[in-house]
Amino acid sequence: KPNLKSRDSVCLPNPNWKLVPQKRGLKTEVVMSTVLTIMLAMVMFAMGCTVEAAKLWGHIKKPWGIIIGFLCQFGIMPFTAFALSLAFGVQAVQAVVIIIMGCCPGGSNSNIICYWLDGDMDLSLSMTACSSLLALGMMPLCLLIYTSVWTSSDTIKIPYDSIGITLAALIIPIGVGMYVKHRWPEMAKKILKVGSIVGLVLIIIIAVIGGVLYQSSWTIAPSLWIIGTIYPFIGLSLGFFLARFVGQPWYRCRTIALETGIQNAQLCSTIVQLSFTPEELEKMFAFPLIYSIFQLVSALIFVGGKTLKQTTHTLAIFSCISRLIQVFPKRCPGVPGTLCKPSINL
Repeated sequence: KPNLKSRDSVCLPNPNWKLVPQKRGLKTEVVMSTVLTIMLAMVMFAMGCTVEAAKLWGHIKKPWGIIIGFLCQFGIMPFTAFALSLAFGVQAVQAVVIIIMGCCPGGSNSNIICYWLDGDMDLSLSMTACSSLLALGMMPLCLLIYTSVWTSSDTIKIPYDSIGITLAALIIPIGVGMYVKHRWPEMAKKILKVGSIVGLVLIIIIAVIGGVLYQSSWTIAPSLWIIGTIYPFIGLSLGFFLARFVGQPWYRCRTIALETGIQNAQLCSTIVQLSFTPEELEKMFAFPLIYSIFQLVSALIFVGGKTLKQTTHTLAIFSCISRLIQVFPKRCPGVPGTLCKPSINL
C-alpha cells in the first residue's frame, strides 16, 4: 500500500515517475483557473438576477430546504463515498479521493443547471452558499470519520483559502445581481438570458479543458471509472427521493437533488494536489475529472427528462383538445337551425 504520510518523495526525482498533473503547464493552469473564476463570477452575477430578497429571507427564516440539503450534502454523500470505496475494494489513495469528493460542498454548476430545470433558484443559491460556509467545519469532521480506515486525517490538507475564494466569488456577484434585479428589473431579465446560456457553455468548457490539461492521468483502475460514473447519479437520486419523502414540492426536490449530486470538483482537485505525492496523484487525480464530467451528464439527463415530460404533456393536451372539439355538435350544412350528430372519436 502507498505510504500516504510520507512527504520525502515530493522533492526527490524518481525515474519511475510519470508526468505529474500539477508539474505540467503550471502557468497555463493558473491562467485558465483565473479566467474561469472570473467567468464563473460573471455567471453567478447573472444567476443573482433571479433572486428575490424576500424569498431568500424566507428560506433563511424557515430553512427546511437548507436543512435537508445539509443532511444530503454532509450525510448522504460522504457515507455513499465510503460505501462505494468498500464495495469496490479500491486502493487506499483511491478510496481517500472518493471520500474527499463526497465531503466537498456543492458546486456553482448546480445553480446554472437549476435555472434550466426550473428549480427554486433562491433555495439553490442559499444552499450552495451555506454548504460552502459549513464546509469549513464539516469537511474536516467527515474526513476524520470516513478516511480513518485508510489514512490519518492529518495527511489531508484542506485549502481554507480556496473555500473562502469560492464563497466570495459566490456571494458578492449574487448580491450585486439581486441589487440589479431590484433596481432595474427589465435589465436583469436580459442579463439572466445571456448569463444562463454562457453558464451552460462554461460548464462544458471546464469539462473539456480539464480533460485536455490532465490527459496523462486518464489511465486509472476501471473501478474508479465505474464509481465516478454512478456516484453522481446516486447522489442526485437520493437527494431527490429524500426531499420528496419529507414532502417538499417537485421543483424543490429537483433543486435539492442537484445540490446533492453536483459537487465542487475543483476544490477536490486542489485538496489532493496539496496533500499527496506525485506517485500517489498518478492513481487518483483523474477521479475528480471523471466525476465532474458525469455529474454534468447526469444533470443534463435530468434536464432532458424534464423537457421530454413537458413536451409529452403539451402534446397530450393538444390531443385532448382536438378530440373534445370533435365531440361538440356541428350545424348541418343546408339545414338551418339543425345540428348534426357529433362524431365521437376518443
